[in-house]
Amino acid sequence: MRYLALLLLAPWLLILGWAYACYPKSLPRTPARRLFDVLALLLAFAAAVYAGLLGFDMVQLPMPDETGRRASGAIWQQVLPALCGYGAFAGVLVLALPLRAWLWRRPPPA
Repeated sequence: MRYLALLLLAPWLLILGWAYACYPKSLPRTPARRLFDVLALLLAFAAAVYAGLLGFDMVQLPMPDETGRRASGAIWQQVLPALCGYGAFAGVLVLALPLRAWLWRRPPPA
């Protein structure tokens, strides 16, 4: 159950990763840029998994009542890891975007 939220989030993370790697098309596609993109995506996926696992562990489940059932709130054990994982993934890519644009910017025409 620890990885369920991340497994359900994985298709959206793959779409975001694809969009990051493909756009903007105005930047030159050199081997160094491709390596940078791969490293940024690997770091983003690792951060998403780590943040998701931390989010899963942070959730405190409600105590069972006298009948042995838990009150509502157990869904947060899946929602919080997905939110944390998505936030970590997006955070890494938001930092990588301007760095990539700065490293591979084209000089202005003279």
